[in-house]
Amino acid sequence: MSLPKVLSFHLMLMLSAFTGAANGYFYSVWTKCIHSSRDLSDMVYIRNYIFNKDVYIQFNSTVGEFVGYTEHGVYNAELWNKDPSQLQSERAEVERFCKHNAEIYQTAVADKSVPPKVKLSSVTQAGGRHPAVLMCSAYRFYPHQIQISWMKDGKVVKSDVTSTEEMPNGDWYYQIHSHLEYTPKSGEKISCAVDHAGLTKPIIVDWDPSLPESERNKIAIGASGLVLGIILAAAGLIYYKKKSTGRILVPS
Repeated sequence: MSLPKVLSFHLMLMLSAFTGAANGYFYSVWTKCIHSSRDLSDMVYIRNYIFNKDVYIQFNSTVGEFVGYTEHGVYNAELWNKDPSQLQSERAEVERFCKHNAEIYQTAVADKSVPPKVKLSSVTQAGGRHPAVLMCSAYRFYPHQIQISWMKDGKVVKSDVTSTEEMPNGDWYYQIHSHLEYTPKSGEKISCAVDHAGLTKPIIVDWDPSLPESERNKIAIGASGLVLGIILAAAGLIYYKKKSTGRILVPS
């Protein structure tokens, strides 16, 4: 569930048939570098040639040559693929452009990442198709890219899920909240999984529906107080016994 990391460079050129015309022809080149592993071993270099929002030629380093998607694109892709120097230049971009810049980003940003704090709670239903709602919250993380997934019995759930955008706290950190509407079922296991650049593996929190959160907090506080009371009582008893054994009884 590792998040893909993307570096992109977008160059756009607008060509208009008439000076000052509202409608024109848009030609753009969009270069992307995609990887998931920290050692950049799975780096993929993609270069899209776009005309009026449609990709008509693409170079993908996993394919190793140009591929055309329109009649004009197929024609040009075949010409470009016949040029060894152009193909060699594109293939070399994985190392020259992608890995070079990814290493800089890794050092400057990703290595300074802060993992999120995760909380799973039940919230009041404000009207919906299901009687219960869970909220998975991630706090104080950096950078802002993050992924929250819901699972039921180990299977990813995508329906009845709503999430906020990553919201800046104003102190370089971010927060995000994801909601799952559901109908409680006996024996069903619901989990929230959070993946972030600051984590070596996703954080998975299981929901325990046995008691409401407020009741669980009361029990936890009460149990802590009971343990503390037992410790203090035991300490008092030990002190009393030591004082008693140190007395000298004198007959009257």
